[in-house]
Amino acid sequence: MIPKDLFIFLSELKENNTREWFQDNKERYESEVRGPLLQFVREFESSLERISPYFMAEAKKSGGALFRIHRDVRFSKDKSPYKTNAGLHFRHENGKDAHAPGFYLHLEPGRCFCAAGLWKPDNESLRAIRDKIVDRPREWETVVTPLRDELAGDSLKKAPKGYGPEHPLLDDLRRKDHVVMRDLDEKTILKPDYVKEYAGYCERVSDYMRFLCGALNQPF
Repeated sequence: MIPKDLFIFLSELKENNTREWFQDNKERYESEVRGPLLQFVREFESSLERISPYFMAEAKKSGGALFRIHRDVRFSKDKSPYKTNAGLHFRHENGKDAHAPGFYLHLEPGRCFCAAGLWKPDNESLRAIRDKIVDRPREWETVVTPLRDELAGDSLKKAPKGYGPEHPLLDDLRRKDHVVMRDLDEKTILKPDYVKEYAGYCERVSDYMRFLCGALNQPF
């Protein structure tokens, strides 16, 4: 169960984003954020295994499904040391980073959502997906039609190079991200059995994920 205290902590962190405040409240972070989210990962593991054995639910303090709270400020004008959201990323076993296919859960005061797919894929992966859409248009339309209202991310203004501007699926070929996203409210997140609802969401988008994995020659 994800506690309400998680959102309270993140709200307070946003107002006090300093190393001093975080060190003074580190025990709260462990008990109100990291601990409950690692437990969520453990509870979700069996459901994810049933959806696909190739995605990982690793309940580790670092290097697992839970994104680190520390921001990478090397190339940012904003030097705030901590993220004011919490994220869980259940990535493919062959993925090296967040740009691989994955299921995602974002928790932030005033902005929560669940998502799945490929965010900012490299050019080779993007071309592979576009080629499969062209080669298997009926299969693509079958998996994407129920999710059209949830498609998110950026698109090119024109047809990508090598693809006809008159193609009936041009809007899909112009996509630079292949992601579906559903907004959530905090009341939903705080339900005692939300892990089951999240598993249901991942099951619902599994055909979409299977298509993306197939385009990249990855097992599902």
